[in-house]
Amino acid sequence: MTAILGLLLTMSAIMKITLNETAMAQATAFGVNTATYQFIGVIEILSLLLFIIPRTGVLGTMLLVAYLGGAIVTHLQHQQPIAMAVSVQILLWVTAIVRFPELGQRIFPAKNIEQP
Repeated sequence: MTAILGLLLTMSAIMKITLNETAMAQATAFGVNTATYQFIGVIEILSLLLFIIPRTGVLGTMLLVAYLGGAIVTHLQHQQPIAMAVSVQILLWVTAIVRFPELGQRIFPAKNIEQP
């Protein structure tokens, strides 16, 4: 799952950084200039690197969650489909909980069953 996320987000970031034609059409539709769009790509790739490195994985997870949340809101604001961004967000959460059990324990704490 980490590899799938890595490939998806790397492709997305590279398209932004290299100012790919498809990415630029989307940026224009959102009213974002090229320098800002490239900076968003850099943020995306740095967050992904933090996610992939086990020691900084939880921090990377939180940064990618925030990034994808912003992507979802931007798509909603401009009446664009959100299915892909929501799917990646769900995959990110599932992957993070599998990779970092402590994160899952904080989000879904075990119920303490007291014995009489």
